[in-house]
Amino acid sequence: MEIIIQPDSETATAVATRIVTRLLREKPNAVLGLATGSTTLLLYGALTRTKLDWSKVTTFNLDEYVGLPPAHEQSYHNFMWENLFRHVNIRKKNVHIPDGVSRDIPKFCAGYEAQVRAAGGIDLQVLGIGTDGHIGFNEPTSSLTSRTRIKTLTRQTHKDNARFFGSTDKVPHHVITMGLGTIMEARQCLLLAFGAKKARAVAAAVEGPLASLNPASILQMHPNVRVCLDHAAAAKLKRADYYRRVFTNKPEWQRI
Repeated sequence: MEIIIQPDSETATAVATRIVTRLLREKPNAVLGLATGSTTLLLYGALTRTKLDWSKVTTFNLDEYVGLPPAHEQSYHNFMWENLFRHVNIRKKNVHIPDGVSRDIPKFCAGYEAQVRAAGGIDLQVLGIGTDGHIGFNEPTSSLTSRTRIKTLTRQTHKDNARFFGSTDKVPHHVITMGLGTIMEARQCLLLAFGAKKARAVAAAVEGPLASLNPASILQMHPNVRVCLDHAAAAKLKRADYYRRVFTNKPEWQRI
């Protein structure tokens, strides 16, 4: 796990953008796993301004609210098309987002897993992290080997997401999410976290014990993870100075 600490969210996003850009230029038919939420907005905005060919790229989104149709303003279908897909030349048939209005959710989830496998697996999985350490919507106590499935949101996540809906009453209680086991099969993971509210979860995920109470801690077991942070999100890391030293003193061939 490589911890990349930058002064602010903009410079941390610039590093993340270079990571994604390098992959798409080296492998034009890459398979991307994508996250939603406010943390990813800077990344997607930067990617739309970068001259990249998305025509052969395939994407799989991490999650979607159960009960929200694609046209709903708070659906993740809408989020992805408004903030990324409509600004690049990706083919609609190559975009995969969980179906929150599926009539048979278990069948859909099994099919989603099959689609990821049929695409050759995910080359790079973009991740955010919740204040309680969730990635995707894998809430605390999620199985560390879980697959795509339906999950019930915790009170904390329900409260955190109310700002997008205007009130907690409008936030769905259930979601479809890729599992931790699914995420761990990606060949590379890229986690972004900004702001002081994420500092405790980040520290537990990076330096704490491997535990289902902090689902993101499973990333300690992944062979290729980069974590891009601003100063505020890195504030509770005990080894922050060392992480900065590592990033600053990379040999030329390892530089991002």
